[in-house]
Amino acid sequence: MDIIKRLHGMMPGECELIRKKLTKPAMYEGLAEEAAELAQAALKYARICRGENPTPVSLREARDHVLEEYTDVFHIASYIIGIKPDEGQIVRKNGRWLARLRVGRKP
Repeated sequence: MDIIKRLHGMMPGECELIRKKLTKPAMYEGLAEEAAELAQAALKYARICRGENPTPVSLREARDHVLEEYTDVFHIASYIIGIKPDEGQIVRKNGRWLARLRVGRKP
């Protein structure tokens, strides 16, 4: 079962209450804040992978933080605001990404 449908079915009352209590601008501010936290967590993870600038955070802790922040973004976007992924965009972006990778390959 689709995770969005499954989780939404588990907590429709809670999500509805949040939607009623928050204005649309407040919801989008929350999304922006969580997206910024996800960006910072991803940068920290990359920093640890690269190993050029030491940090006391372990690779596992950094990955867990990325997952936590991604989950926050997913939750607000999917359940609170109601944004759903656009499969067509995903297909197009994958195609462009693959094309760039193929061009960048050395023979």
